[in-house]
Amino acid sequence: MIYWGYFAENTYKTMVGRKGTSRVIHKHTLPNGVRVVAEHIPHVRSVTLGLWVGTGSRYEAVDNNGISHFIEHMLFKGTKKRTARQLAETFDEIGGQVNAFTSKEMTCYYAKVLDQHLDIALEVLADMFFESTFQAEDVDKERKVIEEEIRMVEDTPDDIVHDWLSAAAMENHSLGLPILGHRDNLRRFDRNALVTFRDENYTPDRLVIALAGHLPDDYLDRVAGYFAAWTNRGKEDRPTVPQFTSGVIHRKKETEQTHLCLGFPGISIRDSRIYSLILLNNLVGGNMSSRLFQQVREERGLAYSVYSYFSAYSDSGLFILYVGTGQGQENEVLHLLFQILDEVRQHGVTEKELHKGKEQLKGSLMMSLESTNNRMSRLGKNELLLGKHRSLDEVVAAVEALTRQDLLETAQAIFSHPTALSVVSPDGAIPSAYRRDALVG
Repeated sequence: MIYWGYFAENTYKTMVGRKGTSRVIHKHTLPNGVRVVAEHIPHVRSVTLGLWVGTGSRYEAVDNNGISHFIEHMLFKGTKKRTARQLAETFDEIGGQVNAFTSKEMTCYYAKVLDQHLDIALEVLADMFFESTFQAEDVDKERKVIEEEIRMVEDTPDDIVHDWLSAAAMENHSLGLPILGHRDNLRRFDRNALVTFRDENYTPDRLVIALAGHLPDDYLDRVAGYFAAWTNRGKEDRPTVPQFTSGVIHRKKETEQTHLCLGFPGISIRDSRIYSLILLNNLVGGNMSSRLFQQVREERGLAYSVYSYFSAYSDSGLFILYVGTGQGQENEVLHLLFQILDEVRQHGVTEKELHKGKEQLKGSLMMSLESTNNRMSRLGKNELLLGKHRSLDEVVAAVEALTRQDLLETAQAIFSHPTALSVVSPDGAIPSAYRRDALVG
């Protein structure tokens, strides 16, 4: 059966490079609401395919926190016609790769294979997606695996401190919950709980299928053959917008360092200032020439690892600084962090920093497009969170148009709020230099 005539289609074209090499992104909507976004790359011999589901830990509550991640694991544990081992062997036998991840707002199952094996990848991912059995004995075994995963994170202070920062910054909201969940919840999850949550949240309108690579002309018909007949209404779930709470979480742990995270309210991925924020983050602590790296590590020798990053969600965000430093140096580090941020807030960035940041951002974007994995991820995330695809020309133009005043205004908007703090240290104490409102006013 040919499905082409039933699709709503949008085509996005962009030009890359001085000679105008064309990139064309196709978007189609199947009759049941499943969206398919694809980019044909004729000069490669691989295809990366991803199933992006619009659900994650944000759609959980305290008593079922971790269930999205548990379901992700269970889709690899066997279907009606394949065991877990056979699922793994199928991809090994064709030289392919398969994996998955769960985040706050999405879950993704993806595979990379040679173009000649696209049909196999499609069939197996569809088999996992629709026909996983969630056998009770497999649920029990995987429960233990995830418990070990949680223990591994808890044993890694420079990992767990970020989870606690989210909890401190978004207290009593699902965005503040850890993606992996808690061991007490894991012990309560059974087959019925997992299948019910999946059926309520895995729905056609929440699914984006993204493909990038050397695609056959009839790729859409092949995808539709597995996904066009799927009907599942699930449940309406409109998450609430979180309020930044500027909380403090401090934990005692036997470590050689004190691990600190400072958090500020950020912006949504849909905010028009997103490129300004990306550029600001790079200049504050996103690379080796950033102010944090240069002043905290290179000039003062106070840390080996120090950086900033941001999390931009569909309706909110966080801006976070991390540093790991020796016990006894926490107060000096905090003074320096606040000093750096206040300098950026008061005076912005230099013209040299602005130019450097723009070139770094454009270079990072262009080089990321050399990977079919990255192109597929870009397609899936943009469609799921934004519902649109900006051409590279539009992105580059938006970056080039940024001014020092734009970055100054973004810095003032972010670095003028009370902060959230998370600490993991040998004594578990809050550093005396910490002031929640150090940058207010």
